[in-house]
Amino acid sequence: MLESTGSPLAWGIFTLIILFLLALDLGVFHRKAHRVGMREALYWSIFWVALSLCFNGYIWHSLGQDKALEFLNAYIIEKALSVDNIFVFIVIFRYMKVAADHLHRVLYAGILGALLLRALFIFTGLTIVQTFEWTLYIFGAFLLYTGLRLLFIGEEDDDTTQDNWVKKQSERWLRVTDKFEGPKFFVRQNGQLFATSLFVTLLMIETADVVFALDSIPAIFGISTDPYIVFTSNVCAIMGLRAMFFLLENVIEKFSYLNYGLGLILAFVGAKMVLELGLGSVMAPIHVKPEWSLAVVGTLLVGSMVLSLVFPPKATPEQEAAATTTNGEPPTDEPTKLDKPGPTQTD
Repeated sequence: MLESTGSPLAWGIFTLIILFLLALDLGVFHRKAHRVGMREALYWSIFWVALSLCFNGYIWHSLGQDKALEFLNAYIIEKALSVDNIFVFIVIFRYMKVAADHLHRVLYAGILGALLLRALFIFTGLTIVQTFEWTLYIFGAFLLYTGLRLLFIGEEDDDTTQDNWVKKQSERWLRVTDKFEGPKFFVRQNGQLFATSLFVTLLMIETADVVFALDSIPAIFGISTDPYIVFTSNVCAIMGLRAMFFLLENVIEKFSYLNYGLGLILAFVGAKMVLELGLGSVMAPIHVKPEWSLAVVGTLLVGSMVLSLVFPPKATPEQEAAATTTNGEPPTDEPTKLDKPGPTQTD
């Protein structure tokens, strides 16, 4: 039986608030398809972060300082790891040539799916952990491996290939239109129901989120195994993911050292998980205070972003050649925007 610090009333109120905010978001503020600009994305990002911090204050008041620090630590880690999601989302949207007006709808539906899948992963994982505590060693070792791999090997540039596989499987098993049909995921043609290319894009987004959940959820287990803390921190971070995408889509490539920061964060959480479990008679458990963990995670995250801006890597000859325009104009540092491709896709 999962032991949660949240009462049934607290769980119910939190769930109702999230459902209300989702309905308000789509039904009132984003009823019409439109291109989300930088200013709107900034306002929404501030709103979601402020709301999460207010909830963190509620946890501090009702459950105490340690639980509040666990929530904040888990929230920051999930937010940081979500940046990798944004990298892949940008690749998918450019690959599928999704119109900028429809990005919000895909991300909104993707977040709904992510909330359901994350809930399933979290409660399944916590049930396994609380039944077989030794599985935490596996999670810790996996996080250490993932973190060190990011540091010394980097990420394989195969996202487009994986997404292309999802696209091919979708077209194999579903009736898919050869173009976008506005913001619709399904259309009826000649009496038959067809999935649109926008729905295929959604499947690719959900697949990418499942892959990244394999890193982020074990990382949260390294901070807390309280279902209430793990679930609420994950949901609060995911709710702001859409706004963060539109805020960072044109500047995210400037954070070239961020993956190193994320690698260090994952390695730290994995090591922390093992240290707090101990190694039997070889090593006694070592408790890492929540405030120390929060300081380390925050320093690594902010430090990697600052270093990226202060010491940007030099462009390779290939990048310089790609930046040179064919009409003789000087190269520009302005990033490629998602609204340049047309709204239709041809195979």
